[in-house]
Amino acid sequence: MNIPLGAADHQWMARAIQLARQGLYTTDPNPRVGCVIVRDGLLVGEGAHLRAGEPHAEVHALRAAGERARGATAYVTLEPCSHHGKTPPCAEALVRAGVGRVVCAMQDPNPLVAGQGLARLRAAGIATAAGVLEPEARALNPGFISRMERGRPFTRLKLASSLDGRTAMQSGESQWITGAAARADVQRLRARSSAVLTGVETVLIDKASLTVRAAELGLPDAEAQRAAQRQPLRVVVDSHLRLPVSTPMLNLSGSTLVATAMPDNAPAAIALSAAGVQVLSLPGADGRVDLAALLPWLAQHAQCNELLIECGATLAGSALRAGLVDELVLYMAPTLLGSAARPLFNLPLEQMAQQYRLQLTDTRQLGDDLRLTLSCRQDDN
Repeated sequence: MNIPLGAADHQWMARAIQLARQGLYTTDPNPRVGCVIVRDGLLVGEGAHLRAGEPHAEVHALRAAGERARGATAYVTLEPCSHHGKTPPCAEALVRAGVGRVVCAMQDPNPLVAGQGLARLRAAGIATAAGVLEPEARALNPGFISRMERGRPFTRLKLASSLDGRTAMQSGESQWITGAAARADVQRLRARSSAVLTGVETVLIDKASLTVRAAELGLPDAEAQRAAQRQPLRVVVDSHLRLPVSTPMLNLSGSTLVATAMPDNAPAAIALSAAGVQVLSLPGADGRVDLAALLPWLAQHAQCNELLIECGATLAGSALRAGLVDELVLYMAPTLLGSAARPLFNLPLEQMAQQYRLQLTDTRQLGDDLRLTLSCRQDDN
């Protein structure tokens, strides 16, 4: 049974979306979900899913509401689950609690749910509606939605440049182009990501760690500590296995995956495996790693929702040309590095017809720097 909607429904859903953001850095690989329970126009319970394996948002909200949930309306940012995973199905919990009405922002793209949660509620005589503030709800979980609908993670390419579009001096020196506020923002991008991908050159030359560091997140202490507890998977694209086992990154907390074009029984692969590194052989036709095959592998085997790429011009250009970048996040500093410095992309274009037209979706100032967010997906343009 579908139900009419009013202004109050949108207001309460906005609160549920606000709650869901509490799990921005901690729910991976699960989606970020918030729930609000309202009875006779009054808030009686609310909650958010905060960590995989722990109670979902609906359970937290129902516990807070207690008996006041009977006959109430539950506002949930994602369709209540209907299957048994690490936790019992939330649709059943709502039925047992006796809620009279459930309003969802969006249907769950997970094939295990995909409308079945709403169907279970309706079968129990509970009135349902979906689609309230759906764009805002989808923006909470671009990676989870991408993994479920496309079989690949939502991919962000992060780059930092001078005003003249240069990322480093010709020698490779690059620390620091941007200021502290921009670097803290990058830390938050890492913290929300399932995995961070880079090229072997960045690791060898820049000594990149790709870790989330609580002190640099620019968040309240308790939130920063929670965010830094889960380190994203580090993925190094190393076609010819040049990464030595002595690389400091390999001794940091969290896991490292090396994607290579070399066979997995190569001596260097065996040495890395012995050091605790997962080596994945994905040879492409050009003797390099098949990036197009790497993304679905990460989605299927690593449950990767959001992938952050931090790399140099060669890998950035390859990912863009292959159509693997959903979003470009560019931090631009008000400085000039000169024409001999290194460019943002290795893109050998010769004609105007070959240009890449992106859609600017957000612009904001971080300290003295600008952050430009652009959509790279053709279906968004």
